[in-house]
Amino acid sequence: MAGNSIGKSFVVTSFGESHGKQVGVVVDGCPAGLRFSETDVQADLDRRIPLQKPEIVSARREKDAGQISSGVFNGFTTGAPICITVENKETRSSDYESIRDLPRPAHADYTARMKYGGFNDYRGGGRFSGRVTVATIMAGALAKKLLSRFDVDVLAYTKSICKIKMGKQLGWEEIRKRRYESAVRCPDLACAEQMENAIVNAAEKGDSIGGTVECIVLNVPVGVGEPLMDALDADLAKALFTVPAVKGVEFGAGFALAEMQGSEANDAFRMQEGKVVAASNLAGGILGGLSSGMPITIRVAIKPTPSISKEQHTVDLSKMQDSTIKVGGRHDPCVVPKAVPAIEATVAITLADHMIRAGIIPKVLKES
Repeated sequence: MAGNSIGKSFVVTSFGESHGKQVGVVVDGCPAGLRFSETDVQADLDRRIPLQKPEIVSARREKDAGQISSGVFNGFTTGAPICITVENKETRSSDYESIRDLPRPAHADYTARMKYGGFNDYRGGGRFSGRVTVATIMAGALAKKLLSRFDVDVLAYTKSICKIKMGKQLGWEEIRKRRYESAVRCPDLACAEQMENAIVNAAEKGDSIGGTVECIVLNVPVGVGEPLMDALDADLAKALFTVPAVKGVEFGAGFALAEMQGSEANDAFRMQEGKVVAASNLAGGILGGLSSGMPITIRVAIKPTPSISKEQHTVDLSKMQDSTIKVGGRHDPCVVPKAVPAIEATVAITLADHMIRAGIIPKVLKES
């Protein structure tokens, strides 16, 4: 099986390259009877590029318009595969001709060239570009719409940019309301301003920075997941690593648990309004690869954008000798803001797949 599909019951297959004709996705296994339209897709596509502060993102700003070409009839999903595409219109492929033999450090230029014998599309990173997350976001719009029918809510937002960390504790509703108010997708607006300034400063120096995205999932029923090999956290981690620039994933307290004693790390159970709940949630809502009923909390580390205008060491593959590269073109000084909707979509896709596999979501929905 080729590596462009993920999921077993809600199967998502993405296609397209950064400078190709279009980017798209096919979703097979979505239940019939879900009210869905291009308006739902567009709402998430519009969140991808933060326009509140244009200087913190790449000058390439595609006016993405999602087009549904199959699987939806009279406003409802039919149970057939759903294909959604957007066109690439703002490409500038000439930017990559002069560096086609100079692999950019920390990019997939070298590894892709070796794997595919030089036949890979090198323009803008081709298949390995962050541009392909558009497909994930479109499939995520469908997954989130499906999950909302079962009161499952997926909320992603920027937790940190470089060394600037969001310290204020905010409630779910405040996060939901404010996370897209700032250009960096941070619901703490005072902290967001500091993050924006840090990105601008890095860009002015010809450099880039990274950060972390946190994703919270509410109202997932207990027992979702298929251990051992298809454990919920295992599948979420795998899916999240398909998002370009992701270099780390942790659940709950994550790596901090390694410094605790069991008496500190264990989430004690108790009864609350006739239900079993945990007094704390250091496990992040997943135990033994199964959802525990507590909010699922995930943090994702995003590396600094590899394309920077500072001169870097590389090799000239046409001459097989050391060289240098100074990357031109249009690049984000920080990809974290664009990663937020992609992370949210990826988590939603994985949960939709697992909830269908668990029988919680039926194959045919009855519209309420």
